[in-house]
Amino acid sequence: MWELAREFVARAKSSPDEIAVVDASGEYTAARIAAAATELAALLDTARGGSPTVLVQADNSWRTLTAALAVGLRGGVVAVFSRHATPSEFAVALHDIAPDVVIADPGSLAHWGASDDHFSEEATALDGWSMRWSRTPVSDVARWNGGIAIAMTSGSTGHPKCVVQSESAIRYACRCTIDAVGLEPRDPVAAFVPLSSVAAFCFGLYLPTMLAAPMVCMDGWKPAAALEVVRKHQVAWTMLVPTMALQLAVAPDAAGALTSLRAMTVGGGPMDAGALGRAEQILGTTFLRVFGMSECLGHTTPLPSDEPAVRLGRDGRPFPGTVVRAVDEHGAPLPPGRVGDAQVNGPSLFVGYARAGVPAPPELTADGFLPTGDLVEIADDGTIRVMGRQKQIIIRGGRNIDINEVEAAIARIPTVSQVCVVPVPDEMLGERAAALVVSTGAPITLGEVVAHLGDIEFPKFKWPEFVFTIDDLPQNRVGKLSRPDAVDLATRLLAGTETT
Repeated sequence: MWELAREFVARAKSSPDEIAVVDASGEYTAARIAAAATELAALLDTARGGSPTVLVQADNSWRTLTAALAVGLRGGVVAVFSRHATPSEFAVALHDIAPDVVIADPGSLAHWGASDDHFSEEATALDGWSMRWSRTPVSDVARWNGGIAIAMTSGSTGHPKCVVQSESAIRYACRCTIDAVGLEPRDPVAAFVPLSSVAAFCFGLYLPTMLAAPMVCMDGWKPAAALEVVRKHQVAWTMLVPTMALQLAVAPDAAGALTSLRAMTVGGGPMDAGALGRAEQILGTTFLRVFGMSECLGHTTPLPSDEPAVRLGRDGRPFPGTVVRAVDEHGAPLPPGRVGDAQVNGPSLFVGYARAGVPAPPELTADGFLPTGDLVEIADDGTIRVMGRQKQIIIRGGRNIDINEVEAAIARIPTVSQVCVVPVPDEMLGERAAALVVSTGAPITLGEVVAHLGDIEFPKFKWPEFVFTIDDLPQNRVGKLSRPDAVDLATRLLAGTETT
């Protein structure tokens, strides 16, 4: 945040009345945010000195930006953290990040279990929040090897990971996105995904601030309210996960609600071209389907001018300077059109995972590529298509069923808005396939699904054996589909312990 903080202070001097943040509490000018950040930076200096590592409660509000800028002014490192995090996640953050300071509202600190043993000193900051620290000497910021921002991600292992990103990586990802979408200074950008995630911090907070544009926030996801925020503030761009984007299309008064957007970037979960196409037609906008990960921020995108088959049916082209390749089981690159394990190399690669207060470098191939854990197909024109996770399968009676393939087939039913296929336990076969479906019409039955799959000649052994119509797919704190919760829900529905 060091470079961004200097830029913002200069912006506040030259254009003090420009709106920097819009949130639930009102509008905040650049001058007001800069003054609050400078005040907090002075408090950090008085309390701790040096360049501290600061854990900040990341609400989608003026406070998150102010705190990040204040840490940047001190030459420190900011770690964004969800107020909904569990005490065990807070314990992981304390161990892996080893912050010098914690800034949050008192309720969150109590919920996390922030004890006096770690943070014995306290002061009031950011209009009622608490800043807590210990009397031990401030750590050396050099321990982060050039990292300036840290955020926790659930990853694929179930154990929370603290991803460390450099400012150059964040700026590269933001600049590539700005150029691809065609954003201009003062184009309002919406921050709807919780800013405690790596991607949301980059594209929801850093990008609009770097662009000298208003960051339009909403704390807590409500599709109808999001549509109204876009209309009221003439938002030009936002990034959402697929579940959130599709929910907008079925909200009241959705027709033509997003015409102010130059485009909406959609990434971070399974996507179906048909569902996205129907949603963008209703909303009156242009979707850009992308591929990225916390460890290599948003490293592909299509252009708004691309044909729908490219924008919605594939996952973009690599950013300039980034290379995505598909490799076989021996690590050898595959020719275009072949599905293989995805590997990526480029300027937005992360510094490492925070472990015991320092970044553990990523495990790269000998030639510097990061295995993503995804299966990918690369076309002759350079566009890529993510084919699912390497291990995202259901094993029924010894036969492997590709979850993404089944979801894509079911999503072709016109009234299917969202679908998630999950395994449910079976004594005989080990696993069976169940589909959780969100419908834009009447509840969808198993008979309708299998009739559709039969009509399109989808292999019968891959058909789901259970279909449940639900109001919304389970989501995690950043709005992504939560497959563990979906598995739990389908299992309970099958057992009859929960109604739809």
